[in-house]
Formats: sequence, structure tokens, C-alpha cells
Amino acid sequence: MRITYSKKFSKQLKKSPKKIQKVFLERLELFIADPYNPLLRNHALSGNFIGRYSINLSGDWRLVYRKDGDEEITLLAIGTHSQLYK
Repeated sequence: MRITYSKKFSKQLKKSPKKIQKVFLERLELFIADPYNPLLRNHALSGNFIGRYSINLSGDWRLVYRKDGDEEITLLAIGTHSQLYK
């Protein structure tokens, strides 16, 4: 699986608490091994976010991504539920 990061995602990740950065790395490994592991709660988004997907990082923190092919994804945003879905 090829994973790319949007500029927005990279900036948001850098500004995230260190604990969330650590959780992100753990969940990314899990996602690579099994994108539909129940712990991730991977699901398609709707409305203004059609064509995008979300996984849970911890508590209120989410990661939003886009599928760019069978083996390619782009990480688009990371933040709390309210930050991402205003």
C-alpha cells in the first residue's frame, strides 16, 4: 500500500499533541496490516465529504483519507470530530 500525505495533513499532524502523534503511528501500522480492523472503525463519509473515509484514532480524534486506487491512499486531515466536521 502506498500512502501519501497532503500538506494540510502534515501541518495538522505536526501541531497535534505528542500523544496523538504516537497513536497515529500505531493506528497507521494497524491500517496498513488490516484497513478494516474493527478498532479503526473505518467508514465512508457522506454529504460534503463524499469520496472520503474516516478512521478513529482515539476518543474524539479522527483521520480522514481518500482512496486514489486499489493500493494508494492520501491522508487528508487529522483532528477532533468538531475540528474536521464543522
